Amino acid sequence: MLKEVLLGLLVGAVFFTIGILLGHFAIDKGSSVPEWVRDASRDVDESIIEKFLAELDTNEIKENLRELTKVPHMATTPGDEATVEFMLKRWKDPKTGLDNAWREDYKVYLSFPDKTNPNKVSVVDPENRVLFAAREREKAYKPEQDDPEVVQPFAAYSPAGNVKGELVYANQGKMSDFELLNRTLDLRGTIAITRYGGEGRSKKAINAAKFGVVGVLVYTDPYDINDGLVSESETYPHSWYLPPSGVERGSYNIDFGDLLTPYLAAKDDVYRRPKEDITGIPPIPAQPIGFDDAERLICELDGDDAPTEWQGSLNCTYKLGGPGFKPTSPLNNSNVHMDIYNTERLENSANVMGIIRGSVEPDRYVIYGNHRDSWVHGAIDPSSGTAVMLEITRVLGKMVKEGRWRPRRSIIFGSWGAEEFGLIGSAEYTEEYFSKLSERTVAYINVDISVFANATLRASASPAAQSVLFTASKQVNAPGTTTSVYENWIKYFNRTSPNGIIPNVGFLTGAGSDYAAFMHYLGITSMDISYYYDRSKTRARIYPAYHTAYDTFDYASTFIDPGFTSHQAVARTAGNVLVRLADSLLLPFNCSDYAESLERYLSQAVTSYEEKLANKRISMESLKKAVQLFRDTATKLDRLIGDSDLAKETPLKTRRINDQLMLLDRAFLDPLAFPEQYGFRHVIWASRSSSVPTFPGLADAVEKAESTDLKEDWDQAHKHLSIVTQAIAGAAHTLDDVI
Repeated sequence: MLKEVLLGLLVGAVFFTIGILLGHFAIDKGSSVPEWVRDASRDVDESIIEKFLAELDTNEIKENLRELTKVPHMATTPGDEATVEFMLKRWKDPKTGLDNAWREDYKVYLSFPDKTNPNKVSVVDPENRVLFAAREREKAYKPEQDDPEVVQPFAAYSPAGNVKGELVYANQGKMSDFELLNRTLDLRGTIAITRYGGEGRSKKAINAAKFGVVGVLVYTDPYDINDGLVSESETYPHSWYLPPSGVERGSYNIDFGDLLTPYLAAKDDVYRRPKEDITGIPPIPAQPIGFDDAERLICELDGDDAPTEWQGSLNCTYKLGGPGFKPTSPLNNSNVHMDIYNTERLENSANVMGIIRGSVEPDRYVIYGNHRDSWVHGAIDPSSGTAVMLEITRVLGKMVKEGRWRPRRSIIFGSWGAEEFGLIGSAEYTEEYFSKLSERTVAYINVDISVFANATLRASASPAAQSVLFTASKQVNAPGTTTSVYENWIKYFNRTSPNGIIPNVGFLTGAGSDYAAFMHYLGITSMDISYYYDRSKTRARIYPAYHTAYDTFDYASTFIDPGFTSHQAVARTAGNVLVRLADSLLLPFNCSDYAESLERYLSQAVTSYEEKLANKRISMESLKKAVQLFRDTATKLDRLIGDSDLAKETPLKTRRINDQLMLLDRAFLDPLAFPEQYGFRHVIWASRSSSVPTFPGLADAVEKAESTDLKEDWDQAHKHLSIVTQAIAGAAHTLDDVI
């Protein structure tokens, strides 16, 4: 009898406990349930997003840009410091500021021209008479271009030096270009003139030095940037095209991060390696010039006609050089002289940071950032992105201050310093805060150049973020239309997917902007968002005033986005993504989209390499199985999510699934996969030299093995096949249930 009573009490207690738990999680939200329970189950509020989108103001963005571009603000200059103070003032505003804002100071290794002794490019005859001298500054069409703080065009990290030699034309400065020249010309002791595009800035000089070239000139060909237009009457200030004296400045280094403190934040007392140990910078002097000066040099060259694909839009047939100038040229029998006086030094640079603290998961971060420094006024690059970020923070800060909203997760905003020098201020941040970022950051949103032009949205991202980009872009109208940004995007950039025609989201391969440290080094799901131009109407490789003295507020407001409606569309789209990442109960990532991307890469790898590898007795079957395993586990996780009502289940389940989604890109990191590439650890999206759009390590290794047919190179191909296979299989297991 006692046994039956005890059993009855036990069963009753069990049912009573179940009832309490059911009531705990399923009780009507209006009842006296503890506040933390309501908060833990709260999902993103669509009405909050609607209010946020409505409050983003084009005029505020316009005035932000006007303020940001008043003076040149190259990294570490007084103009840059003024911008630091401006950002802090805005983010500390009592009515519209963030919860906290501060600066993180670093001492960084940068390269500058000598203000008192400008770099010079000239042609000098045997009697030491100067027959030609390139411009030292761009022509000023508006007062702001005549500002004394406009830095002379230069190649950052080019060594100082005084070199001379006969001139040759080397197209884009690729290895293949110099190899072609070297077949018929002795390049030792020559100076090469190259055009932007096709090869990184620094690599042009690195490649040239291997053939004995002693100096490199770089210019922007009007064929590549101006759709062939060359006259002043057809270019800025009459259109968006680059005027003849315009010069693209740039950082001539390969690695991102401070060059003296690799993998360490560049603080005052940190270890700095000897300058002699720096790699990836030009071993010979380099200097950019305008296409008017380039025309004077190229059109006087002797020698054979350059190949058809090397021709451009200057007013002549491009020749290779004799080396040197043709006998009928007034420059005949003369050398090109390069007198470069660049100096390197340590300078103080700051990242400006701000935070809105999360209410439920303050230890989970969504980071939104862009760099602040520019080469000159930088209206488009990067201030269009900063102007948008400031408007997003103004609206969100106001909503927080007024008690209308607080995100579930914390949001960190970053205004990075010294990115234009290739240093990428975000790299300093990730190195200093590695322990926090490596496991706690949900995503990184990069809006660097927010508006290249006003035709369509363009985005590159981790495949996991594709779905949230689509959701956000469907809720925003394209400027001047009733069509959504999503539908407009499909018109310009699209692809066929298993779900039909969708916008084509690019992959974040290479280190093109501030996302590099987050995506490639830390494996944080990242995205880069901008508004872009109609590629069917121009072959410009980028907006024509890029990195020149003409990238001003006048240029942006006259030719790029006169009504600032494209800036607003980017603010609404990127801000929508940000709120969803910070506020959704379940992170809006989709593993099946990642599976599709891996399948696309696999298909390309099989088509391009399977037969070649099989001939060396290397099988791709394990890679095929790994990709299939990833697809299976992604589908399984999707099904689990679809079958769950997470608002009514234990918060621990939501946290577990969110951790699986958040850490997915981290699962593809291999710190030993690319020992020769600084900062690249993501085996899917690392930089590659191969033109085959597939797994980078495998693609580069197979192409090298094909060119040499050496056993050790085929062994490397096998190794990279194994690396990517195991990375994908490992990532698949992170999506599966607990063991």
